[in-house]
Amino acid sequence: MKTVIMAGGKGTRISELFPDIPKPLIPIKAADGTEKPVLEWEIESLRDQGFTEIMLTVSYMADKIMDHFGDGSKFGVKIEYFVEETPLGNAGALFKLRDWLGEEDFLLLNADAVFDVDFNRMVDYHRSHDAIVTLFTHPNSHPYDSGLIIADENHFVNAWLTKEDNRPIYYKNRVNAGLHVINPKALDMSGIETATVGTEVNGKIVKVDLDRQILKPLCGTGKMVAYDSPEYVKDMGTPERYHSVSRDFQNGVVKTKNLSHPQKAIFLDRDGTINKYVGFLRDINEFELIDGVAEAIKRINESGYLCIVVTNQPVIARGEVKVDELDLIHNKMETLLGKQGAYIDGLYYCPHHPHKGYEGEIPELKFDCDCRKPKPGMLIQAAKDFNIDLGLSWMIGDGENDVKAGINAGCHTALIGTDSFGQEKTAESLLIIIEEIL
Repeated sequence: MKTVIMAGGKGTRISELFPDIPKPLIPIKAADGTEKPVLEWEIESLRDQGFTEIMLTVSYMADKIMDHFGDGSKFGVKIEYFVEETPLGNAGALFKLRDWLGEEDFLLLNADAVFDVDFNRMVDYHRSHDAIVTLFTHPNSHPYDSGLIIADENHFVNAWLTKEDNRPIYYKNRVNAGLHVINPKALDMSGIETATVGTEVNGKIVKVDLDRQILKPLCGTGKMVAYDSPEYVKDMGTPERYHSVSRDFQNGVVKTKNLSHPQKAIFLDRDGTINKYVGFLRDINEFELIDGVAEAIKRINESGYLCIVVTNQPVIARGEVKVDELDLIHNKMETLLGKQGAYIDGLYYCPHHPHKGYEGEIPELKFDCDCRKPKPGMLIQAAKDFNIDLGLSWMIGDGENDVKAGINAGCHTALIGTDSFGQEKTAESLLIIIEEIL
């Protein structure tokens, strides 16, 4: 599969640290002391996964980039270049490369981001959904000012909201990360004529915006899918973010987050662990985060462990809450956490209930399942989805069934404490446990 990496940006904000170096050549030091340009780390990761046919689109300090990488042979890949002499927008080069792309799917990556991703897994997902475009999406610590992707239950994208757009009050923390699998049909469907790109029409040079003109029109068509992943993708466009990325490289976080490697997770119960316990929570207005829980979850986010919520929700089987209502409650949880800089990497809930006889119950959900805690089904499913080593992972909750589920899954376990007045000590207890784990 061919790979296009857009590497023409100026990196204006980070230029105060590296005034004479194009952004793709900014050096990053790994845990073993090895120092390489950020794009070199990424190309080597692509090579190791079998992606060896690479096109770099370059503009700013293009000669320095081409001098460093040459034809790619010393890195075990084949590299070609498209030099953007005239600004074409962030997707204009794709139209100039239309013949080179052919008719097969290709990776489109943005060199402004630091990434280490299992792209073969992403490509398999793309093909299994028969998609024209797959967006790499992930949660982040600032969804309130990021591009949000709204998808249906099958992950097909229905809406793409910028930070300027009107947003729902509560939303899933699903952010576009700037990595894509694209079929060239997406270019053809845009209605943009290749011959006009880069030419002057009505006194203006014709440019192409990837998101606005090619990708967003696919929302709601069933042809664009969101690939949710916790793998490492971060912008390093400011000095602060560069230092953060450098620390992650030196701590080994970047490489280990690649899902081709076994992951470690901290599984959290929901009611009484993340939000205040109110019995069977049926009303979204009753959902409140426990004070201090976001700080504890932020520590998980910073640690390299995945943070995954697993919760029994028999209110679905009992007919007391509909699935879309539960989804909105969970969106509220993600929104409130995001406002405090925290996020979860995954969420699993059991909708079943073994006891019958409730008015309005859903008969097909009233059975003894394998996912209702203390059974380990949700943890085992998460392990399959995220390549989690359960033996290196933890289950933390406020109830005996949480501990039993962790034991049954082969995890380490911890029971959080409360004081005699209820849940005031929950977050403090959770943070202490997390610090001991880390």
